[in-house]
Amino acid sequence: MTLPTLAELTAVLPLRTERLVLRPGTPDDVDAVLAYCSRDDVTRYLPFGVLDRDGVEARVERWRADLDREPSADPDRAWMMTLVAELDGAVVGDVMLRVPGGERRTVAELGYVFSPAVAGRGLATEAARAVVDLAFGLFGCHRVHAQLDPRNTASARLLERLGMTHEAHLRRDWWGKGAWSDTAVYGLLREEWTAR
Repeated sequence: MTLPTLAELTAVLPLRTERLVLRPGTPDDVDAVLAYCSRDDVTRYLPFGVLDRDGVEARVERWRADLDREPSADPDRAWMMTLVAELDGAVVGDVMLRVPGGERRTVAELGYVFSPAVAGRGLATEAARAVVDLAFGLFGCHRVHAQLDPRNTASARLLERLGMTHEAHLRRDWWGKGAWSDTAVYGLLREEWTAR
């Protein structure tokens, strides 16, 4: 599989859903991202801790650098796309698609983080659905998966709403934030997505 070119990807962005605009992040989004990434209740189960302004600025800059790199330029390096989710002009979260290099290019990883201010409205599911659709469509992926701390039951429910299957529960395999934690793996195949 060949990843889309930067021009092909740029041509489909921003993604628009029923309520959201999913677009590349900019330095103007730092305050909005800081509002949710600086909260312990948001980052508790994420692979990174609470972020300060410098951390968020670096995060947004990394998103931009990833998107400025040609997706198929380096077959040995993963390529990442992170888009902010905008609701009525305000950034309320972000969603990520990570595509490995080399032979595993047809398998993508999904990730997301949203503000608690919009919890319970289905916005994270809506954003994730659009990015999964892009993974199976433009990117031609064979499989999309997500990994999460199984204590994050809200995230597990989101993945189940997308039609993902709980495929594995790895015991104390992740060291972070001073402790071992478990990892749950959810997966979705292209034929399952297109059959929905």
